[in-house]
Amino acid sequence: MPIPDYQSIMLPLLKFAGDGQEHSLRETAEVLADEFNLTDRERSELLPSGQQAIFDNRVGWARTYLKKARMLETTRRGYYRITERGQEILRRNPPKIDNIFLKQFPEFVEFQTATRVRTDETGNQGSHEAQTPEEVIETAYQKMRQGLAAELLQMIKEHSPTFLERLVIDLLVRMGYGGTRKDAGEAMGGTRDGGIDGIIKEDRLGLDIVYVQAKRWDGPVGRPEIQRFAGALQGQRARKGIFITTSTFSQDALDYAARIDSKIVLIDGNRLAQLMIDHNVGVTSMSLYELKRIDSDYFTEE
Repeated sequence: MPIPDYQSIMLPLLKFAGDGQEHSLRETAEVLADEFNLTDRERSELLPSGQQAIFDNRVGWARTYLKKARMLETTRRGYYRITERGQEILRRNPPKIDNIFLKQFPEFVEFQTATRVRTDETGNQGSHEAQTPEEVIETAYQKMRQGLAAELLQMIKEHSPTFLERLVIDLLVRMGYGGTRKDAGEAMGGTRDGGIDGIIKEDRLGLDIVYVQAKRWDGPVGRPEIQRFAGALQGQRARKGIFITTSTFSQDALDYAARIDSKIVLIDGNRLAQLMIDHNVGVTSMSLYELKRIDSDYFTEE
């Protein structure tokens, strides 16, 4: 089953707290993961940022919403328990608790009004109801990032193959390869021997060499091209290579690269653009938003 959204978690969470005891968020997440029969993979699946497990994040926000509706209360850092209002709600035995249910409480309405996602241009409202605030932000971020990646790829295709080689130099240096840019620039574009566009140091000390092939293609790169590159590596007695293309790789090419002894990393157009974004090649920061949370240690009295 898919990971439940935070609204689906609210009633099971309140029932778990119904024993009136103090509970930690970590304990709650583990118990509810068992109740929802989540697999280990589902329990560990992360938000796109990689900073937190999706299920843990949703449990945290389910607790927050119940706290805003005064059904739960914080007892100490990381711990909570049910309130009298929460117990009274359980006695009603509601079939579910969601945002609509919580709107009967003015405290929750006040909270939701202050944090409501604005109606979009099409007039759609509530399309993010199943997402936590972090998920809303990350969904928007990923959408903007994919749009930027598509623009980057189009720009690359409109430039010459020589420009792609310079771009690859910049990217690999930003990623920590090649020592200085001057070293990398001398390496790239200097060989073109048997399907190899250039060589670059794997680390700043030059302990190993990586051979590079960069192709500005439109159609998928097939197995023959990868075989030719692998053969060129063998001719150089090399075992490491990076094959970069502005297009994609056929499944046959991917399977072949995964089977051979030589370590060949295949980077298609989308991954190339994503790496450029990650390492600030060809892009510039427009706005920075800093997300903050409560520093519980500050509010701890000795």
